[in-house]
Amino acid sequence: MNELLTYYTKNTIEAGCDEAGRGCLAGPVVASAVILNPKKTIQGLNDSKKINESKRKFLRDEIHANAIAYAIGIVSNKEIDEINILNASFLAMHRAIEGLNIEPAQLIIDGNRFNPFKKIPHVCIIKGDAKYQSIAAASILAKTCRDEIMMKLNNEHDQYDWKNNKGYPTAKHRKAISEYGITKHHRTSFNLLGHDKQLDLFE
Repeated sequence: MNELLTYYTKNTIEAGCDEAGRGCLAGPVVASAVILNPKKTIQGLNDSKKINESKRKFLRDEIHANAIAYAIGIVSNKEIDEINILNASFLAMHRAIEGLNIEPAQLIIDGNRFNPFKKIPHVCIIKGDAKYQSIAAASILAKTCRDEIMMKLNNEHDQYDWKNNKGYPTAKHRKAISEYGITKHHRTSFNLLGHDKQLDLFE
């Protein structure tokens, strides 16, 4: 049984959009846009945070095989530092939408804010990744893509434990920053150590 809604507006080419990695201390923010095929139902779609890694990978393959269109947008940590994480999240979504090989007639966006993309109408939906299948699909593609990026970066910098924390601010990650400093992948505009601690930044 698939409890998520199949569309926001019936008989409309609708792209769901979501991002992953807004709260991380390192790595890019990654977004996805997905147009699902109403004739090819994908069972088990849900907010990517509510399903385990193996199921996310399985569903990613199902989305790749059955969606009408999908695309990924990536904004680097350097760009995040330049334009701030909110604008970077919007930019990643814009890049994902731009990458679709079909232009949607409507966008449904996870969250409560969005910068309009061209003249395509959009609707912001709080917790949309747990309400609409296309947003859930976008959340899965964004998270699986970003997790794989962080796993590769972990091979270069395993002291930060990115293979487990994916760049999020865990105690182990912050302890490693305190001990080893930062890498070129860290977001220098973020409070990397937490609280009121200060860090001498270097690259």
